Amino acid sequence: MKTEPLLLPERHALILKQLADDGRVLAATLARELNVTEDTIRRDLRDLAAAGLCQKVYGGAVRMPASPEAGTLAQRMTRGQDDKSRLAAAAARLVAPGSTVFLDAGSSNLAIAEALPTAPVTVLTNAPSIAARLLDKPHVDLIMIGGRIKQSLGGSVGATAMRELELIHPDLYFVGACGVDLQAGITTVDYEEAEFKRRLAAHSKATAVVATASKIGAVATYRVLPISQLTHLIVEAATGEDVAQAYAAAGTRLLRADA
Repeated sequence: MKTEPLLLPERHALILKQLADDGRVLAATLARELNVTEDTIRRDLRDLAAAGLCQKVYGGAVRMPASPEAGTLAQRMTRGQDDKSRLAAAAARLVAPGSTVFLDAGSSNLAIAEALPTAPVTVLTNAPSIAARLLDKPHVDLIMIGGRIKQSLGGSVGATAMRELELIHPDLYFVGACGVDLQAGITTVDYEEAEFKRRLAAHSKATAVVATASKIGAVATYRVLPISQLTHLIVEAATGEDVAQAYAAAGTRLLRADA
């Protein structure tokens, strides 16, 4: 006997139970289990996300807290300063003398700017706060990506900045991330910023993300990159070995900060 499809409230209740139990759901799997189309499930997930009951991601949804990097740049700069300094010191080891590095807007990347080694390097940035920190470093050849500054981000991500990206090909791009998740990938909270980051990553020879413990497993609204396309992930010393191995298996190189 064929099972009848569940009513909408019943589907929502079942989806929320799976999210509570497993932390994530896949639209294709739910569609098979509930005998409905994937479009139906996607509408259900949109409704639940709009109600603040889940975070919709590519292919499904996750039960995640809001991104720890929400808020203005000034607010983000006050959070976890010691952790970000240790991570920045580890990240700076990836910067080769004479290379070209892009640091986009973000509190972790601001810490990297302060930790750069005293060897000749070219730094491109779309963030005035990062540029200001590098002005007194004579070994840094500093280039600003310009245009209108989006104050909530602390950087330029609009049409002018997008055009200027076509002229550059950095050796290493430090991607400012709001969330780092195995399924959702690298995510951020702003639509324009996500597009800027995607284009810049496509122009870069290598990409890297600094991830405090609060960012691991967090998911923001807009996807930038899958983990498989991230070259380096810099994590805290206390990151569990099972977590580290999972990200390494997904295709990125792990680098731990010093304890």
